[in-house]
Parts: sequence; C-alpha cells; structure tokens
Amino acid sequence: MSLDLKRRVIAQLVESSRLLRNYIDHRAKERGTTRAQWIVLFRLRQQEGLSQVDLADVLELQPISLVRLLDRLVEHGLLERRPDPRDRRANRLFLTQSGRQLVDDLDSLRDAIATDVLRDIPAGALQTSLDTLVEVKERLKSLGESPDIAIK
Repeated sequence: MSLDLKRRVIAQLVESSRLLRNYIDHRAKERGTTRAQWIVLFRLRQQEGLSQVDLADVLELQPISLVRLLDRLVEHGLLERRPDPRDRRANRLFLTQSGRQLVDDLDSLRDAIATDVLRDIPAGALQTSLDTLVEVKERLKSLGESPDIAIK
C-alpha cells in the first residue's frame, strides 16, 4: 500500500470523525442533550453500578474530565451517585428513572443517525470497515502505551 493512500485514509478518518461528531452533536441538541451525555448514559445502561473511576476507564477518559459531566447529569436528575458499600471513598453510578427513559428515547435517534449516515452502504463493506476501524483503534491504543505518548 502506498504512503499516499495511507495519508488519504488517515485524512478521511479525521474529517469523517469530525463531521460525524458535529452531526451527532446537532441531533443530540435537538433532544436537549449532548453526545458526551449520551455516551455516559448508554454505558451506564449496559453496566449500571460502575464506579466513577471504572466508568472513566471504560470510556477512555481522564476521571477529572468525567466528574463535571457526571455532576451535570446528577443535577438534571438523570443519574445518581450511591456510596460503594465496599469502599467509603468511592461512589457507584446508577441511572434514575428519568435517565433510563431518556436513554430508551435516544435509542430511536441513534438508530436514525446510523440509518442516515450509512444508507446504501452494503453490509459487507460495513463489516470490513468495522473490522478495519477496530484494528486501527487497537493499534492506536498500543502506540499510546509507549512512554513518550499518552492517547486516551
């Protein structure tokens, strides 16, 4: 594979990622939420009861970045922090009924976005793309483990 092709692929990934984030942000705003809030709410629906540190790790975020977002979700009544019975210093995170309802409502929007963005792309091409993106992500994570580079 030529270096030019590799550069073009990276440029497309960067530009497509930016455009997709902007599109999702716009659609999320229509529902009174943000992309970052979606990510937290969807993950907690899958793994309710995570600690803040564990959630940050799963989302590949710095814990300090997550705290402000969690504070806003708590203020909006979408999640609650409960003391960890095994560790007085830690909190466990749980969706409230309102948070659960919002995540369920957002499922239809997530489906609509996927349908709009990936319309008319054959399933085989989508699977190949997914496999490739997973491989790229894993490679980036392993590159980020070198002492000189920190990628989250």
